[in-house]
Amino acid sequence: RVMTILSMLETFLIGPLKLFFELVFSVAYEAVGNCGVSIICLSLVMNLLVLPLYKRADAMQEEARDTEARLHEGVAHIRKTFSGNERFLIQQTYYRQMGYSPASALRGSASLLLEIPFFMAAYQFLSHLGALSGVAFGPIRDLGAQDGLLQIAGVSVNLLPILMTAINIIAASIYLKGFPLKTKIQLYGMAAIFLVLLYRSPAGLVFYWTLNNLFSLGKNIVMRIAASRKARRAAEGAVEEEEDEEELPEEPTGKKRFFSRVFPPLSQTKPSAKRFAAAGLFMTMLVGVLIPSACIADSAQEFVNVLYFFHPLWYVLSSFLLAAGLFLLWFSVFYWLASPRGKVIFERVMWVLCGISAVNYFFFGRSLGILTNTLAYENGLWFTSAEMIINIAVLVLVAIAFLFVAGRWEKIMRPALAVMTAAFVLMSSINVVNAAGSVEEVRVQDNSMPHFPLSKDGKNVIVFFLDRGLGEDLPFLMNERPELAEMFDGFTYYDNCISYGGHTNIGAPPLLGGYEYTPVEMNKRDKELLEKKHNESLLVLPRLFSENGYKVTVCDPPYAGYQWNPDLSVFDEYPEIDTYITKGYFGTDEMRQRAIQDNLRNFYLFALMKTIPIGVQAGVYDYGQYHSVVGEAASTSQTCDTDHTARGYTETFMESYEVLVNLPVMTHVEEGNKNTYLFFYNDTPHTPMMLPEPSYTPAANVDNAAYDLAHADRFVLEDKQIDCRSWDQLRHYQSNMGSMLLIGQWLDYLKEQGVYDNTRIILAADHGFYLYQNPDFNFDKKNVRDMDVGQYFPLLMVKDFDAHGFETCHDFMTNADVPWMAAEGLIEEPRNPFTGNILDDSEKYAHDQFVSLSHNFSVEKNNGKTFTASRWAVITDNIWDRSDWEFIDSSRVLKKHEKP
Repeated sequence: RVMTILSMLETFLIGPLKLFFELVFSVAYEAVGNCGVSIICLSLVMNLLVLPLYKRADAMQEEARDTEARLHEGVAHIRKTFSGNERFLIQQTYYRQMGYSPASALRGSASLLLEIPFFMAAYQFLSHLGALSGVAFGPIRDLGAQDGLLQIAGVSVNLLPILMTAINIIAASIYLKGFPLKTKIQLYGMAAIFLVLLYRSPAGLVFYWTLNNLFSLGKNIVMRIAASRKARRAAEGAVEEEEDEEELPEEPTGKKRFFSRVFPPLSQTKPSAKRFAAAGLFMTMLVGVLIPSACIADSAQEFVNVLYFFHPLWYVLSSFLLAAGLFLLWFSVFYWLASPRGKVIFERVMWVLCGISAVNYFFFGRSLGILTNTLAYENGLWFTSAEMIINIAVLVLVAIAFLFVAGRWEKIMRPALAVMTAAFVLMSSINVVNAAGSVEEVRVQDNSMPHFPLSKDGKNVIVFFLDRGLGEDLPFLMNERPELAEMFDGFTYYDNCISYGGHTNIGAPPLLGGYEYTPVEMNKRDKELLEKKHNESLLVLPRLFSENGYKVTVCDPPYAGYQWNPDLSVFDEYPEIDTYITKGYFGTDEMRQRAIQDNLRNFYLFALMKTIPIGVQAGVYDYGQYHSVVGEAASTSQTCDTDHTARGYTETFMESYEVLVNLPVMTHVEEGNKNTYLFFYNDTPHTPMMLPEPSYTPAANVDNAAYDLAHADRFVLEDKQIDCRSWDQLRHYQSNMGSMLLIGQWLDYLKEQGVYDNTRIILAADHGFYLYQNPDFNFDKKNVRDMDVGQYFPLLMVKDFDAHGFETCHDFMTNADVPWMAAEGLIEEPRNPFTGNILDDSEKYAHDQFVSLSHNFSVEKNNGKTFTASRWAVITDNIWDRSDWEFIDSSRVLKKHEKP
C-alpha cells in the first residue's frame, strides 16, 4: 500500500493529462448526461487545446526538414569523402558551423513525441472507465467493450479500429505530400501500430481516437487548402515582398509614453528559461507540497485508517508529482514549443499566476468550517457576493502590480520567486515533520472481531455514545416513524438537556466522567494536560464497574490518548477491560483502497482549488467530489445535486453505519449472572449522508423530492416545529433517523435474546449541531451573532431495568448526568476512581451551568492545559426559555461559577 517507482513516474508524466481527461469528461457528462456525447466533447476540447501545440510542432518539423535539406549536400559530401572517426568529427564541426545540433533532430519528431503521452493518458483513462460499461451509443452496443459491429461468417469484426486506421492513413497521405520517404514510413507505421494496439480495446477508447483522427483529417485538409491558396497568390504576385528596411516605430507621446514606461512592450524583453522554471517550481511547491502538507498536518490522524494503514504523506508525494508534471513538465513543453514572443508571454502569465495563487491561498477562504478526511467541507463550500467581489478586486490589483514589476524590474523576478519557494520549502518541511510525528503515534489495530458480552441473568449496563445525536430532532423522528416508540420501549427522552460544548473534545468528557470534567472544572486543573484529564474521563466508568466485579468492554473510546484514532494503550494498565475499534471494521479492502485512490487525486485538486478565485472554487470543489467520474466506484463523498437528490456514498458515514448494521453480530449473550458494562461509541450522524426516504438505508442514487413534498407536515407538532428544508438539515435528519432505526432493530434483537429487561441503556450524545431549525434556539443579539444553541442540545434517552412504555421528561438535564445515572442503584456510593469524589448531579443545582462556545475542535491544536479562550453561554434550568440564556466572556466565568 505504497506508491512504487513506476507509479510515481506514471503520475509525473501521465497523471496531469489523465486527470485533465477525467475532469473534462466529468464536466461534459454532468452537462449532457450521455457518455457518447461526453466522449465527443472530450475529443473536441482536447484537440482545440492542443491545436496550437501541434501547429507549432508542425512548424518546427518543417524547419527541421528545411535545415536537413540545406545541409544535405554538405553532409553527403562529407560521408563520401571521409570515413570512420574523421568523418564523425568533420560532420559535427559542419553541423556546429551551420547552427545545427543533434537535439534539433527532435524537432522533426515533435508531433510524434507529443502524440505518445496523450495516447497513453487517453488509453489509461478510457480503457478502464467503469462509467462506459454497458452503455450504448448509436450502433455501438457497449462503449465499455469491443464494438463487434461486423459479423462475417459468424466471426465478430471490430469495425471502429479499421475505420480509425483508414481515416488516419487518409489524413497522413494529405499531410505527407512532399515529405521524405523516412517521414512517410514513420507515420504509416504509427497508423499500423495504433490498429494493433487498439483493435481489441473498448469501443469508447477507439471511438475517441477515431474522432481525433477525423479532427486531424479536417485540420490537414484546411491547412493544405490554405497552403495552396497562399502559393497561388504568391505565383500571381499577390503577395508583396517585405520592405528591406524596417520602419522605425512611432515615438510614443502622452499617455502612450507613460504606459510604455510602466509596462514596456514584450518585444523589449528577452525570454528566460530560468525565470520560467523558477515560476514553475514556485507553483509546484505551493500546490504540490505546501497546501496538501498544511491540510494533513492540521489533523494528520484523521487521514489514517488504523485497520488499513496508509501513511497520509503519500498524498503529499502524489500531489507533488502531479504538480511537478503540470508546472515543470507540461508547461515547459508548451514553453519550449513557443516562439520567443510566446515564451515571454508564458513567463508573464506564470509570474502573475504565482502572485494571485499565493494571495488566494494565504488570504481568502481561510474559515470554511470543518474539512473531513475526504476533503469535503462539512457545511459545504460557499462565499457571499461581497467576498467574491473583494477577491476579484484584490486579484486584479495583484495582477497589475506583478505586471508592473515584470515590466520595470524583471531582474528581481527570479530572486523573488526563489526566496518565496525557499519559504514554502521550510513551511512544508515543518508540516511534514509535524504530520509524521502525529502519525507515528497511531497504533495500527489487529483484525480481531469486535464483540461484547451481555449477561443472560446478571445486570447489564450500556452507555451508547451517539456522536452528534440531535436532541431536538427526536420528537419529529418518532412522529414520522411511530414504530420507534415500540422499539425504544422503556426509554425516557429528556427534552431539556444541554452539553458543555459544541464539539467532541469539549462535550465528551462530562458525558464520560461526570461534572468533574466540564470545561470549567478541567480549566481549573490548569497544571495538568488536557490529554491527561480527557483520558481520566474515559476511564472513570470502565474502572468503576470493573473494580466492582463487572465484565467491562469499551469500543472506540473517543480521542483516547488525545488522538483522532483512539489510542487503546490508554487501557493497557487495565488488562481486565476489553477494548475494540469497530469503526471501519466491517468495510471491505476494496472500499478502503477506493478511499485512498480518491485522496491521491483529490489532494492535488483541493490544492489547485485553493489557489483560484473564490468565485469559481465551488466549480472545482463539486460538492466534495472534485469531478470524479460519474458511475465510477471511486467516489467516497456523496454529491447532493439538490436539496432532495444526491448520488454516491460518503465513505466515512458508511464506515460507522455498517457498525450499527452489525450490532447483533457483535453481541454475545452469555449464560449466567456475571454483570457487564459496555461503552459503545458511534459517529454515524457526525458525517451525515442523504438517505432515501422512507427506508433511510444508503443508496447510490437518492431522490426524495416527491416524498419530502408529500410529507412536509412531519416537521410540525402541536407544540413545536423545525425548519427542515435545506440539504444540510435534511441529511442530518435522515442520518439520525437511519441511526435510530438500526439501534431500534438492535434493541429488538436484545428483546428476542432475553437480555432487554435486565439491561440499563443510556443513549447519549456529546453535542447537537447548528442547523438553524428552531427559531427558539436562534440568537442574534449584540453580544452573540447568528448563533444556534441547538448545537448544545444533545440526545439523552435512558431505559432502566424492567422499564416499559415511552416517556418524555422535561427536567433540566446535562450530558454530565450520564455517569451517575449509569451507576445509580448498582454501586453503593459510586466514586470517581481518580479523585475519590462521589458521582452525582449535585453540581447541576449548585450554580448555573457554563457552556463553552469554542469552535476550536482540534485535539492537535486545543491540547494544552486548559481549553482555548472562548465566549460562554450560561444556562439555569430551561433551554427552551430564551431569557434563561446569558452570554459572557471568559473573564466572568470563574466568578459566576462560585457556589453561593
